[in-house]
Amino acid sequence: MQDPRPLEFGWFIPTSGDTICYGDPRAVIPPSQEMFERVARAAEAAGFEYLLVPVATTCWDAYIASAFVAARTSKVRMLVAARPGYINPVQMAKMIAAFDQLSGGRVAVNLIAGQSDIEARAEGITLSKEDRYALMDEDVQVMKLLWTARGGVEFEGRFHSLKGARIAPKPLQQPHPRFYLGGGSQEAWEISARHADVHLFWGDTPDAIAANMRTIRDMAARHRRRDAIGFGMRLQVCCRETEAEAWAAARALIEGVTEQQTNFIRTHYASSAANRRVQQLAREHGALIAPHLWTGISRVRPGAGIVVVGDPRQCADTLQSFIDLGCRSFCLSGYLHDAEAERFARWVRPLLAERNPGRNAGQRGESAGPAARGFERS
Repeated sequence: MQDPRPLEFGWFIPTSGDTICYGDPRAVIPPSQEMFERVARAAEAAGFEYLLVPVATTCWDAYIASAFVAARTSKVRMLVAARPGYINPVQMAKMIAAFDQLSGGRVAVNLIAGQSDIEARAEGITLSKEDRYALMDEDVQVMKLLWTARGGVEFEGRFHSLKGARIAPKPLQQPHPRFYLGGGSQEAWEISARHADVHLFWGDTPDAIAANMRTIRDMAARHRRRDAIGFGMRLQVCCRETEAEAWAAARALIEGVTEQQTNFIRTHYASSAANRRVQQLAREHGALIAPHLWTGISRVRPGAGIVVVGDPRQCADTLQSFIDLGCRSFCLSGYLHDAEAERFARWVRPLLAERNPGRNAGQRGESAGPAARGFERS
């Protein structure tokens, strides 16, 4: 079932550094104010509607980085994480509302339970993955109540107990900023079914994506949200003028990668169902799960390890196959992030606009902030 809502495209701020070769330390561009600003301005100029800001041990703080980027851009929204256990939900609601007001409605919330149990424990988060999702559910309930209540909020749950809580300011976006979630476990799907405006899948076969969309939509129906939830893809892109150039750039990304690096990815993120699925795809399909969906950087990068590789038409065809399934949000990234954003805007986005007339968010005046009214909310 195709989602009739406008298509949106997001990009990525590499707050742990950028590179053109994961196997060569000399190729790394370290995180910095200058790099964040360069990537953000390239993405905004390219017409991307939002910027995903990652959270991990190696990343710079997401809220500080997001605030910096928002102050140096004018349209693009910041998709920044709310992680259970790290910040009290009352404070989180206050932070996000203040961000929303000060940025002119340019924030969205990325719900993340954490890809690595090892990393969570190292940072003092002792809850199991299942309990982190249970805590996340309460966190979101509390934030929604605080953002929409006229008086004090009363809440009694397993993790939180509030007696007359209130915050100022309220969000600029009404009733509140949108929620995104990417995850492959049943617990993640249940949170999306209850709360997410967009569930983002990592790369997979079209048949698997279609089946998963049906399952999550049925789960959402139990919460009277069958038509409220939208779907999208979190993918890498490596587009060049010719297919040969694209494959050369893609393979250069993993040149010199060691088995030690690959083993770290497989073990450190083994608790994540979505990461396990990416690794399963690489084992079962080898380098390609489809003609232009490459598993190569799953050897060295957690999370979005599936790459769309090809010339502009091949990349557009691959993304269109997911649009035809009903995906309408595409959270993309590529190397180097400023240059790949520009290539995507110049070569691929016009082809997608031609094939999907009137469905680009920017074309409908919905590129940022409160203008996101065209999207249904949870």
